[in-house]
Amino acid sequence: MPQSRDFAPRLMQAASAAHYLGVSISKLLRLEIPSKFDGGNRFYDRTDLDAYADQLPYEGENRQLSGW
Repeated sequence: MPQSRDFAPRLMQAASAAHYLGVSISKLLRLEIPSKFDGGNRFYDRTDLDAYADQLPYEGENRQLSGW
């Protein structure tokens, strides 16, 4: 049975991180978002995912993206 959470976990594996951003796993892996490793597991930090989403331009905005 899937668990229901009232909050997003701080560290997420690729499938959860992709879902959090609303992109496919293959798209997530192509983005230059830093990841962390624990043993053989790759994790994405929610703060890095939020920073990536925050730097995206709104539709109609004309500005340069930097850092990603």
